[in-house]
Amino acid sequence: MEPVKKLTSSIAPLDRINVDTDQIIPKQFLKRIERTGFGQFLFYGWRFNEDGTPNEDFILNHPAYKNSEILAAGENFGCGSSREHAPWSLQDYGFKVIIAPSFADIFYNNCVKNGILAIRLEEADRVIQAGKEGKSAAVDLESQTVSCGGHTWHFDIDPYWKQMLLNGWDEISITFQYEDAIRKYEESHV
Repeated sequence: MEPVKKLTSSIAPLDRINVDTDQIIPKQFLKRIERTGFGQFLFYGWRFNEDGTPNEDFILNHPAYKNSEILAAGENFGCGSSREHAPWSLQDYGFKVIIAPSFADIFYNNCVKNGILAIRLEEADRVIQAGKEGKSAAVDLESQTVSCGGHTWHFDIDPYWKQMLLNGWDEISITFQYEDAIRKYEESHV
């Protein structure tokens, strides 16, 4: 995984609450066995019309947000089922940071385990508004701040998750740090 330290990007403002994982990645696209290729189906029911053409009214179809790496949304983002495909699709689409007042717990954990910085921020509505105004945001994981529109807010994150994201580690990477100790243990128990 790539480390997440500092990021400045335009903000894709998804001004919706209770966005569930089936809206993030609909069930009909869960047939892939690898973690990649899901981005093309992100928010499929909102991004596309019934005939498969892009829905010009959906925020992610606006050229200003095409390369956004920060998604700002309303409360209870990622509710619904526990599908890990939801963060995979967000990441594959290009998002590295998601800002919302609250997240479903399983979704939040799936994000950070897969290298997405999910930021719980009460002022997410102000970040959404800044995105609508075409402003960018700067996220600094080391100082745990989000800055945009002349404001800076502090966010909390568990020290374990912070260390994992700063170093680009997943749980397997952590295991490799103990490779010598594991090898010694296995050799002594042959």
